[in-house]
Amino acid sequence: MARPDKAAAVAELTDKFRGSNAAVLTEYRGLTVAQLKTLRRSLGDNANYAVVKNTLTKIAANEAGISELDDLFSGPTAVAFVAGDPVESAKALRDFAKDNPALIIKGGVLDGKALSADDIKKLADLESREVLLAKLAGGLKASMAKAAATFQAPLTEFARTAEALRAKVEQGGAGTPAPAAEDEVAE
Repeated sequence: MARPDKAAAVAELTDKFRGSNAAVLTEYRGLTVAQLKTLRRSLGDNANYAVVKNTLTKIAANEAGISELDDLFSGPTAVAFVAGDPVESAKALRDFAKDNPALIIKGGVLDGKALSADDIKKLADLESREVLLAKLAGGLKASMAKAAATFQAPLTEFARTAEALRAKVEQGGAGTPAPAAEDEVAE
């Protein structure tokens, strides 16, 4: 790898591995240029899809501290470097692969941990980060509302009891001794 252009390519790929939240390796054999363009559009700004050379990408991944992907660098390989939500990118790749069986998801890496092709499909089945955060917030809000109702219940019960006693006094029922008071007098 003495050539400067290869060293620059490895440095660029290393930066992409380090700067991305996730990377998904795919085999694109049999896809047309138009289909690859469609795939890149479906990934949007969330990911950068690049056709790469296996040897240079393997070196770059190892330099970035990712050695779990070494077995996946065979055949024509393209990498989706995910900068945004990995779930959205995994969904886009999964959906594209359903429509275009020539795209094969080999595996990938998420936050430094290796993922198999099945793991990426499971990741694609998750809801987006925003939906999961909204569900978490809703659950927390429900728990807080339940706790507030629990804390408020004794006060509400006390207010109802006080109101009932006030209504009884106004009706003239105040002269009736309480049962506990009779027991104390008899002793």
